[in-house]
Amino acid sequence: MGARWLRLLRRAAEAAGPTCVKLGQWASTRRDLFSEAFCDEFSKLHVEVSPHPWGHTDELLRKAFGEDWTGILKFPSREPVGSGCVAQVYKAYADLAAIAGSRAEELERRSEFGSAFEAWEVSGFRGLLGWLRRRKSEEVRDERSREELSSADCSQGSPVSRMSPTEQRAKPLLNANLSSARHLVPVAIKVLHPGLVHQVQMDLFLMKMGSRIIGLLPGFKWLSLTEIVEEFEKLMMQQIDLRYEARNLERFRQNFLDVDFVKFPTPLWPLVTADVLVETFEESEPISRYLHTEIGTELRQRLAKMGMDMLLKMIFVDNFVHADLHPGNILVQGTARPEQAAVADVCDTLVLEVRPPLRQLRLVLLDAGIVAELRSADMRNFRAVFTAVVQGQGERVAELILHHARANQCQDIERFKAEMAELVTKLQVGNLLSSVFKLLMTHKVKLESNFASIIFAIMVLEGLGRSLDPELDILEAAKPLLIKTAASALK
Repeated sequence: MGARWLRLLRRAAEAAGPTCVKLGQWASTRRDLFSEAFCDEFSKLHVEVSPHPWGHTDELLRKAFGEDWTGILKFPSREPVGSGCVAQVYKAYADLAAIAGSRAEELERRSEFGSAFEAWEVSGFRGLLGWLRRRKSEEVRDERSREELSSADCSQGSPVSRMSPTEQRAKPLLNANLSSARHLVPVAIKVLHPGLVHQVQMDLFLMKMGSRIIGLLPGFKWLSLTEIVEEFEKLMMQQIDLRYEARNLERFRQNFLDVDFVKFPTPLWPLVTADVLVETFEESEPISRYLHTEIGTELRQRLAKMGMDMLLKMIFVDNFVHADLHPGNILVQGTARPEQAAVADVCDTLVLEVRPPLRQLRLVLLDAGIVAELRSADMRNFRAVFTAVVQGQGERVAELILHHARANQCQDIERFKAEMAELVTKLQVGNLLSSVFKLLMTHKVKLESNFASIIFAIMVLEGLGRSLDPELDILEAAKPLLIKTAASALK
């Protein structure tokens, strides 16, 4: 009966619109707050949504890039390649030469004006003030970035760069395609669904009201539902502004600049607005295709190790973690295939696309809208917890979690420590973390949101890694990083 009710609740969330779908997806990662049965059921909420009409896409492209947007982007088909609860994605082609120089500056001004008008339209004077604050902080960040680039140029004997932030962002992509700057480049175009912003804001208002009422009931106070809704509101507002995803992609690309087995799409910054994101289209295959037994053992083991190394770098080196690492967002690029050429007729422009045989095996990560980043104190605590797990010190794990918990109504601390010690000494990582979440919920111990997100990311990727390579041991792989951190702290 309980399973049937959860199934009906999930279907109700699917029918209630994007905010409820995203809330369900987010809640399924908070296994310290909700039951295992609830989280398992709501983790199925990665749904396909009926695509919106082409007319809306055309309207947004005109609003973002002007009436002559067809001089920049060419669509071989008006049918999207995918449609989620927030946006849908098209494959198209972009003329890089058309977005250089003064045109890039024009697109940037248009984007700024559009975002200011949208802030005023949605939230009035308060929204406009918020937009001005965000713009000021972005200008400061861009100025710092420009100074860093200038100092790097000076150290290499190059003249000081006087390019605008937009030109600086576009430069790597233009340089990479210099030989084909007059040709069309394959891109993925993500477009928000119509009426999304207003619908999300109304849903969030109702959720806030509901959380305040439910929070008055006995037994729910420890959950701090109002605080949970506020955390979710921040996440949701970033999901409906595609510039956040573009900035996350840019930061991930910078973090993995020297890592040749992980790749992220490149956002084409003059073509990024709150409603539209244009990024490079990465030819690749879903990692789920490599879970079958007919795939060679050696290849599966390589993919598992690549995924594990990628995650450990995100957590312990960069402190910037992709928090939506389900198999649909992880692709594989570089499997051997014969050279092939594809000819496409795009709006009377003949495009010759030659695909050379790919040899470099890479993981490609998509959908970087949700990320987790810990404050310095939380990061130190996370490392301490992980080190204690590696060393099998279960009681120490319990003490650290209790000390740094966001909320704690644990009635029997000694029992909590004893149960944690038993878990740490017996189980593998995936089962261990799942059991730890269950223990936290039983004893009413609530984790900080990003802390929980990172632990869940480890759970998901460790499960995927073990599907590829049953011998994968993430704790053993993490030891060198933890020892290095401990050694640097003693210096």
